Amino acid sequence: MGQVNVEQLKSVIRDIPDFPRPGIVFKDITPILGDGKLFQWVIDHLAEEAHKANPSKVVGIDARGFLFGAAVAYKLGVGCVPVRKKGKLPFKTIGSSYQLEYGDAEVEMHIDAMKTGERVVLVDDLLATGGTSGAAINLVQKVGGVEILGAMQVSRVKIFIAWRPNNHHPQAGKPSSHSATPDS
Repeated sequence: MGQVNVEQLKSVIRDIPDFPRPGIVFKDITPILGDGKLFQWVIDHLAEEAHKANPSKVVGIDARGFLFGAAVAYKLGVGCVPVRKKGKLPFKTIGSSYQLEYGDAEVEMHIDAMKTGERVVLVDDLLATGGTSGAAINLVQKVGGVEILGAMQVSRVKIFIAWRPNNHHPQAGKPSSHSATPDS
């Protein structure tokens, strides 16, 4: 695969002002999905970083995290667990509430999605307020103190590492991370 740089990746992420509500700037990552070279680079890079944590599951956060999380799980040969908006999963679920930039919401996960002690990595496309990621971490911990190895964010090409059970997740804009670049 050819060389991809972070600036090229950032240049295709569109800012959509006032979506989904006035005052919000939506980060549209669909151009990454539409460019095979960029999408492949993102998945390869995220999978390479996730592999270092030796996870048994990848958690994809609703909805764009599903796209990246499922591809990373496939590449690693591990299971993929969807964390979805309330009411979207068909089996018994557990839920966790969180705050968005523009209101409150709740996400859910199937109660049998993982076993106690499994090692997981969370994947989403961006970190806005940190609420969704925090709720996903809460869900993972509710099913039995599963070890959370990290969370990955596509839109800023960051890999967040070192989240553990009973620790709080990093605040938005203050990640305990290193940047992921094509050279790292």
